[in-house]
Amino acid sequence: MTRRRSKPCSSTSSSRAHARPPRQIILDLDATDDPLHGHQEGRFFHGYYDGYCYLPLYVFCGRHLLAARLRPSNIDGSAGAKEEIARIVGQIRARWPGTRILLRADSGFAREALMAWCEANRVDFVFGLARNARLVEEIAVELLQAEAEASSIGKPARRFKDFFYATLNSWSRRRRVVAKAEWTQGEANPRFVVTSLRKSETNSRFLYETVYCARGDMENRIKECQGDLFADRTSTATLRANQLRLWLASFAYVLLCALRRIGLAHTPFAEATCGTIRLKLLKLAGLVRIRARRIKFALASACP
Repeated sequence: MTRRRSKPCSSTSSSRAHARPPRQIILDLDATDDPLHGHQEGRFFHGYYDGYCYLPLYVFCGRHLLAARLRPSNIDGSAGAKEEIARIVGQIRARWPGTRILLRADSGFAREALMAWCEANRVDFVFGLARNARLVEEIAVELLQAEAEASSIGKPARRFKDFFYATLNSWSRRRRVVAKAEWTQGEANPRFVVTSLRKSETNSRFLYETVYCARGDMENRIKECQGDLFADRTSTATLRANQLRLWLASFAYVLLCALRRIGLAHTPFAEATCGTIRLKLLKLAGLVRIRARRIKFALASACP
């Protein structure tokens, strides 16, 4: 199967939303499932999602959709991310050469190839990091402290720790890791992120709670694409045709984002989801009369 380049949404649309180049922007990456119910090309079973699906890759900058790449699900979640980010970063720097760029994603993107590319191209990153015995051992004392505090106050407690870490053989260098040692509901809940940001720039608590955890909002954007604008309607036989369907849904999302940003500013719809805009502004009741020579549409005069 040949690799196909994703190009549904240029970063140009995002740059036009700013009166002047911002000091920093954050690009969010995520992979999600697109369930399949037929025998489409590229159909594979995915163990995590427990079903046959595609595994599209999305890249957002806030609410701006920059890439939507359809992929089969028998691949690593980060497959193709480096190429997409290289393309997008090139477009951004062509317009905003001085803007700092930060990548943010879950542990599925904490891969040597992507992190090394970021380090070589002056792009910062903060990625989730899957826990293992070595990482948990690093915060054994902090977990005990959190457990003691949780027992005394009857509420969840957490500690944070900074340290440098490298895998046994997959990473080329040691990197900064921020750990959250949390005790909640009677058990340990350790979490880790790996980042290129220096300790002098941001402390561990702020990095985890404010910078990294904000990536969860991207899931709402994906829900808008799939739930409100039908990006998951990939029922055509070929992967190429289904990529086109994904792009069309992505174009619809970009258009509604522009409508929300430009046409609906200072209105009750300024922060509305795509689904709300469709149902309350665009989806109007009408009467259709079909005749031999013409079709008449009658819309309510009270509607905009």
